[in-house]
Amino acid sequence: MSQLFPKCSRCQTTHFIAFLKHANYVCSKCGFHLRLDAPTRIKMICDKKTFSQFDTHMKSIDPLDFPKYKQKNLESVEKTNQAEAILTGLCKIKGFSTTFGVMDPRFMMASMGSVVGEKITRMLEYSCNHDLPAIIIVSSGGARMQEGIFSLMQMAKTSAAIKRLNHKQLPLFTVLADPTTGGVTASFAMLGNVILAENDALIGFAGPRVIEQTIGQSLPQGFQKSEFLEEHGMLDMLVERKQLRNTLGTLLKLHSKRAYPRNFSQKGEDG
Repeated sequence: MSQLFPKCSRCQTTHFIAFLKHANYVCSKCGFHLRLDAPTRIKMICDKKTFSQFDTHMKSIDPLDFPKYKQKNLESVEKTNQAEAILTGLCKIKGFSTTFGVMDPRFMMASMGSVVGEKITRMLEYSCNHDLPAIIIVSSGGARMQEGIFSLMQMAKTSAAIKRLNHKQLPLFTVLADPTTGGVTASFAMLGNVILAENDALIGFAGPRVIEQTIGQSLPQGFQKSEFLEEHGMLDMLVERKQLRNTLGTLLKLHSKRAYPRNFSQKGEDG
């Protein structure tokens, strides 16, 4: 955030940026977790100077010659100083190594096109090849419609990569932030072994109006909020932003190979 006095997008309360930063960009009046860019997330969660980025050269093309897509993509690159809507890499959290992906909603609402899907897949394959867990911070508007079927194919590709990760008994932890919607929700976001979410995050596949028209029924109030999903078993845990780094560090410690004795088996040491 570059503004000196940014406003909360929910209650419109104005905050001094220094105080807001100290509060982990959580509104002091209504508790809303403001959207964060990828570099800020990395600074907040990763151990200092441990993040090493993957695939910095990868950039989107315009496979369908979609009107104004190249222009919008270029504007996002200039706005964020990033090549795409996700940063992936290797880092340490609380001393534990992991691959780490962070989506950036400033870049075309972090929509998943061919490059985003490829970067996530390569990150998960790196985890498979190096016996490392994986973490993805999700905040996205869904599939990048300017790439049509090429975008939708990323759902299958990332899901297949997660299957390979599971086959090697390596965990994927996903953190769902506001918003997590569309094809991203329908693929890797909901395939984590442990699914965390920030408070009051919008999480869903289709919009309420589309769902109501499809099923012909009224929907409960707030059914696409993280609190409702956690209450109904769709999420494992709600985590306040100030506790997210510690929570991820604990999960990495619990699932670390060093946490188990060498002769550990599912039957137990005496089995």
